[in-house]
Amino acid sequence: MNQLLPILEQGYERLMVLDYIILIGSWVITIMLLFLLIPKDKIRLAHVAFLFKQLITWVLGLSVVELKWIEFPVRWFSYANRSSFTFDYFVYPAICAIFNVHYPEGKNKIKKFFYYAAYCSIMTSIEVLFERFTHLIHYIDWAWYWTWISLFITFRITRLYVCWFCKLK
Repeated sequence: MNQLLPILEQGYERLMVLDYIILIGSWVITIMLLFLLIPKDKIRLAHVAFLFKQLITWVLGLSVVELKWIEFPVRWFSYANRSSFTFDYFVYPAICAIFNVHYPEGKNKIKKFFYYAAYCSIMTSIEVLFERFTHLIHYIDWAWYWTWISLFITFRITRLYVCWFCKLK
């Protein structure tokens, strides 16, 4: 049994290295997406969406962690904050900025709903994969559908704010 312990610890350390590689990859991919998908004439709109979504995810992210519904065992700045800096403060707001920049303004309500649903479903699916196969997130009293619903609501609130702030339709 004592001989098995170092082998298990090495396996855990390898998984943690993979988790940090995923975090770094998330930053790199998100930065590339921002440069590729945000046109210069819509940078202001993207900034407004990013900052407002960041405000919302800061409050919600800290709340669900403090209520012990979710935990983030592997994260940046673990000494300062128990929420995920990468996802709550950068990735989710960046994706929301892209969402708002490419929003199908002139389309019917059904297409708009599916636009919301597509973004929320893809992001939720990735989070579920991370929850199952990494140490980046662990659901305690949480389920995937709460993520989907919270993303949908926060995307909607952000869209309403962006429309008001930027005087869009």
